[in-house]
Amino acid sequence: MKLTFLGTGTSMGVPVAGGFGANRLSSDPRNIRTRCSAWVQSGSASLLIDVGPEFRIQSIRSRIKRIDGVLITHEHMDHVSGLDDLRSYNYVQKNNLPVYTSASCIKSIRSRFDYLFGANKYAGSTSLDLLEISEEVTFKDLKITPLPCNHGDLEILGFRINNLSYLTDVKKIPPDTKKLIKGSKVIVLSGLRWEPDHPTHLTIPEAVDIINELEISRGFLIHMNSFVDHEASNHKLPGHIQLAFDQQVINID
Repeated sequence: MKLTFLGTGTSMGVPVAGGFGANRLSSDPRNIRTRCSAWVQSGSASLLIDVGPEFRIQSIRSRIKRIDGVLITHEHMDHVSGLDDLRSYNYVQKNNLPVYTSASCIKSIRSRFDYLFGANKYAGSTSLDLLEISEEVTFKDLKITPLPCNHGDLEILGFRINNLSYLTDVKKIPPDTKKLIKGSKVIVLSGLRWEPDHPTHLTIPEAVDIINELEISRGFLIHMNSFVDHEASNHKLPGHIQLAFDQQVINID
């Protein structure tokens, strides 16, 4: 199985609109972060995790020619606003795209993208099948397990896909979810910044503590803001944990 990090930045991206604060970071291209999204490829499946506002650009860069399904972690716009750009895959593949997410996220998508659904569906718009996921499902050659967690007061989902666990926008992981994650070979986990504490996001030190607690041998951090320099931060991290960067590709047994 292969994972491509399509985007690794916060809800505002790095640098933010207007380029404010860009001088805080080095010229390392890995410090340019689009909104969080990932692409999982296996022997028979091509699967997206989240579809943010830069998805069109991300898909061109990564040459994504087919999408079999989509996993959505939660309804915030930096994770769903690219749904409209999935229509080109409908046109080429001639099918609706299955989207797996929580019941509350389905409700939000139907409300925000009302023109995609029902009798008044706009002609030529994206065609989606919204499916609630609350327990393990088999999708082609992948086993997908939802990982309930908390983004502040909002209950959201991470996903375990075979030996990969992917969780973004996390502040708290319940004990039962940690049991589902244990045994993963790779974990992808959000780490907003080094300090100070944040009410709805893990800091980098908090994320490192969780990865070590779960005894996972390879950890990648995502959702970093514009105060986190890639190279300097990797020097501070333990050897089995590093910052991910846009367009990075990793293999998972």
